[in-house]
Amino acid sequence: MYKRVRLKDTVEVPPEHLADVTPLRVKRLLQDKLEGRMDEEVGSVVSVVDVHDIGEGTVLPGRAGVYYEAEFDAVTFDPDMQEVIDGQVVEVVEFGAFVGIGPVDGLLHVSQISDEYLAYDGENQQLASTESNRTLGVGDSVRVRVVTKSIDERNPRDSKIGLTAKQPGLGKHGWLEANRQANEATTEAEGQ
Repeated sequence: MYKRVRLKDTVEVPPEHLADVTPLRVKRLLQDKLEGRMDEEVGSVVSVVDVHDIGEGTVLPGRAGVYYEAEFDAVTFDPDMQEVIDGQVVEVVEFGAFVGIGPVDGLLHVSQISDEYLAYDGENQQLASTESNRTLGVGDSVRVRVVTKSIDERNPRDSKIGLTAKQPGLGKHGWLEANRQANEATTEAEGQ
């Protein structure tokens, strides 16, 4: 879920910019420092938006820059447990599909995609059902639910988000539309 949050952090202003300690300069430094970073409390920092307050600078012995505490607004992405999210398949591997959800990717394990057996087709970068003609490949839009979340602040790339698409109303958008049309046809046939 995307959120706008008020945060505080310390930023180093290098000596060449000490004459220009403005909200715009501090915003740029905060963007360089924080955007793309994962944090256990707020999730992934997508964008630093507004700087509201810049504290007094602090000089540290042996450091050339001056350190300022700043209060600012940021847009973050932090998927909640059990949240339903639309995403796009960005990679398919033998054990499942990686789904882009906001600025991060989650793993949709092959066991969490369908009750049908899905075989990996590396040549076409897809998982294919042996029972039906359903496939899941790179670029496909999916609706998934967040079922596990482990954020690694030191190594954001090691953070893990587990997804499922096995519940009703979840899965590849094309499959959901086909199911909806089949249900409508059944309802119409029963009404005659």
